[in-house]
Amino acid sequence: MQRPASSPDSQPQLLHLVFGGELKSLDGHEFRNLGSVDVVGIYPDYQSAYAAWKGAAQRSVDNAMMRYFIVHLHRLLEPNGSSPVRQATPTS
Repeated sequence: MQRPASSPDSQPQLLHLVFGGELKSLDGHEFRNLGSVDVVGIYPDYQSAYAAWKGAAQRSVDNAMMRYFIVHLHRLLEPNGSSPVRQATPTS
């Protein structure tokens, strides 16, 4: 059963993407091979994303060139912190 959006215990969905891979240089964010970028997953909140990021980073601790990142997807979808982005609907 779905909870109504106005439910007091409902949390806003703040999507976060966790990904990483081997960098070309420690001074930048360019990956050595885009085909081998590891997309760990998309998470509903920062705490979940952080736990996934930490696990992925710890698994690759022996490779100094490996870096994992957390991207705040909700900020890309709502850059002004306003209402969600609405898709345009075609009119006939």
